Amino acid sequence: MTSYFLPRDLHPAAWWVWSLGLSVAATRTTNPWLLLTIVAVAGFVVVSRRSEAPWALAFRLYLALGAMIVVIRVGFRFVFGGAEGTTILLSLPEIPLPAWAAGIRLFGDVSAESLLSGLYDGLRLATMVICLGAANALANPKRLLKAMPPALYEVGTAVIVALSVFPQLAESVLRVRRARKLRGGSGKRLQVIHSIMIPILEDALSRSLQLAASMDSRGYGRAGLVEARHRLLTGTLMIIGLIGACVGIYATLDGSTPRYLAAPVLSAGLVIGLIGFRLAGRRVQRTRYRADRWHLPELVVAASGIGVAVVLFMTSLVDPANLNPSLIELSWPLLSWEPLAGVLIGVLPAFLTPAPEPPFATLEEVAAA
Repeated sequence: MTSYFLPRDLHPAAWWVWSLGLSVAATRTTNPWLLLTIVAVAGFVVVSRRSEAPWALAFRLYLALGAMIVVIRVGFRFVFGGAEGTTILLSLPEIPLPAWAAGIRLFGDVSAESLLSGLYDGLRLATMVICLGAANALANPKRLLKAMPPALYEVGTAVIVALSVFPQLAESVLRVRRARKLRGGSGKRLQVIHSIMIPILEDALSRSLQLAASMDSRGYGRAGLVEARHRLLTGTLMIIGLIGACVGIYATLDGSTPRYLAAPVLSAGLVIGLIGFRLAGRRVQRTRYRADRWHLPELVVAASGIGVAVVLFMTSLVDPANLNPSLIELSWPLLSWEPLAGVLIGVLPAFLTPAPEPPFATLEEVAAA
């Protein structure tokens, strides 16, 4: 049991399974109390288990992005009219539009029901983005690429660039700010933002592209000669599997869809897709140095995320009223113990997993010791 809590970095796929479970739970509700609890759970786990690596600094950017999403969704209700409802809060002058733009309104009356609808939808989308940002802050993107199945090696370069831009952006912010302080940079806040924005974006993108180039020089994204028949078979299986998975996920999330399109179609799509992945991976021969293994802490992390999704899914089938506050009769959103306890399952990795490995001491720290 002592070795269980020895500091080490967990498998990155476990953190992604955990974050996807929280994201799925967020799609099942528009209750602001539950959504804010999911954000709090994700933030607490990130603060407790993130390392000193550059990608761990990206979580604050996702928080800012989530706040921006909420503001934009609510702002759309003002710009494009939000008169759905009887409780009018604000009457803005409406801009007349031509006849071909029928159905579109610019400004006009704004109701409380419309603003709350925009707030709930924006908060749900922001919660999903923040959950994915938590995975990006906890999981090492380079180790995640190493753990990817061989069938995805051909798109590995694009994947690592997409995953590493935000973490590299967070590191670039610190590098540029540190350089400005060393040079004695000063000025108003808007002038500082204008002067460092271009260097930050350029540095983050160039570092991601350098990583992609180094991967390409080591053979990532290359495959041997494959028969056309084998390539056609694997491609067909993967496309059919993805279509089945998309239809099954949509049927699962949409309560009005017939139930026979949910679990059976989703299961069949996943099975066919996995078969296609398996066949596609046979033509890629790569060796892995010290491959990452799943141990008990990784299983705890993955199970906690899946548990949150399962509890919210089952609760939405039994008691959907508390998960989706009414916009017809305005009242404070209710909160039940069952979904709240399900969301709190996601905080278990903060207590039942080992801490990340401490960073190596610098020469200055060694000399000071």
